[in-house]
Amino acid sequence: MTQPIPQMHLRTGLSLATTGIPVLPLSRGKRPFANCPDCEKSRCGDRPHMKAAGPCQCPRPCHGWAAATTDHATLTSPGWDAAWRQATAVAYHPGGAGLTVVDLDDADAVAWARQSLPPTRTVRTRRGQHWIYVRTMRSANRVRPGVDIKSRMSYARWLGPGTGTMQELPGAVLALVEGEETTPRRVVVSSVSTRVTVDHTGSTGCRHTERYVLTGLTRGLEKVRACTKTGAGSQAYGAASFLASQHAGCPGPCGLEALGRQIVEAAVSVGVPEPYAQRAVANGLNTGKASAS
Repeated sequence: MTQPIPQMHLRTGLSLATTGIPVLPLSRGKRPFANCPDCEKSRCGDRPHMKAAGPCQCPRPCHGWAAATTDHATLTSPGWDAAWRQATAVAYHPGGAGLTVVDLDDADAVAWARQSLPPTRTVRTRRGQHWIYVRTMRSANRVRPGVDIKSRMSYARWLGPGTGTMQELPGAVLALVEGEETTPRRVVVSSVSTRVTVDHTGSTGCRHTERYVLTGLTRGLEKVRACTKTGAGSQAYGAASFLASQHAGCPGPCGLEALGRQIVEAAVSVGVPEPYAQRAVANGLNTGKASAS
């Protein structure tokens, strides 16, 4: 006997929850169910893990992505039963599963991804594809034509397991939302020295002269420091990637970590949060090594 569609959605949700993926039902239009009257306009204080952490203990799937859960008791509770009976699809919270979804909405976006991003787990959608990476980041819409990022504080429709092996989130994806990761407030240049140095201690395998390394590093730092409003994180990633690619042919070590620290300092001096600057530079160094090998 064929299962009713809503029952199939619940079974899918329970199966995903068992693997650690937080899920929720979607209503018509592929949207989460509307908040109940007690939760409208954040009167309940919102859910504890939202941006405005609050005391909401609503038994219904209110608050969109924030309602996603792996708890079987909640998913099968009376408060969720009506939502599952009306559900038209199942969604999941990528950030809650430690994932990032690059939502490619058309053929041009897919073509861009194939040229710019490392292959990873891919899921077909009606108009394009979802590329899924391990690690989380901020979600953002329209980061480029036809491309949305779904991770923290977002949901994605479950369209099947897809094909391919999931890879680590690349710096090129992080750079797409660099403007959101960068502090948009007034920039106060820190007291970090702008003097550029190259320390060859421990760089016994570098085949380049100090002047050569210094020239490339200086140009990279200048580009980073020129971005006083936005884009410094992307420039930091690019500078690190370029430097790493230049040293790919060296026997090593080349002291790239010391060069990377100067790039991080330059990014921080124009307002990039230090943890993000460190991630961007580390990803740039790794990408540069890989692309040149």
